[in-house]
Amino acid sequence: MSRPARIERKTKETDIALKMELDGDGAWSGSSGIGFLDHMLELLARHSLMDIELKATGDLQVDMHHTVEDIGICLGQAIDKALNERKGIRRYGSALLPMDEALAEVSIDLGGRPYFVYEVQLPSPKSKIGEFDVELLEEFFQALSTHARMNLHIHLRTGSNLHHIAEALFKAFARALDEAKSPDSRVKGVPSTKGSL
Repeated sequence: MSRPARIERKTKETDIALKMELDGDGAWSGSSGIGFLDHMLELLARHSLMDIELKATGDLQVDMHHTVEDIGICLGQAIDKALNERKGIRRYGSALLPMDEALAEVSIDLGGRPYFVYEVQLPSPKSKIGEFDVELLEEFFQALSTHARMNLHIHLRTGSNLHHIAEALFKAFARALDEAKSPDSRVKGVPSTKGSL
């Protein structure tokens, strides 16, 4: 099975080309210009078993916000495009994932209606991992959820180390997405009593 997607987005703030295979091997290549985000995207690819190829440049001389958000937009659009009519998928996915002291819980509904809940209490809202603003994680997932037409709930149950928190969030999201996007041979058409998503 192959469900590919290509997305290009060019604005005055960013220039992004993204290639994705929903049913891949977990391969990652490319660069966002933000080392920590690249690390998180590699985790996302590996644990969701999507192949992601990214080329992105942005106005990092301003800050990372536009680049992080626009990559979230492009990834969401790619997921939406690859899912097509969303026929034969499980639709729902969830994961409770530990990363040392951090424990993240993510639930997903690929039902076509975007909604986003983000309950992540950070040690400080202006925390940084190296030069990366941790508050941008919320911006990334918000953009992805909206443009993937995904109901996404993200909760941090415990966590004190920022790197562990971020990894737990991305890995839990990846695992939940892998479950939700997976084909189910028992599902005929779209997984909804409405007959469409």
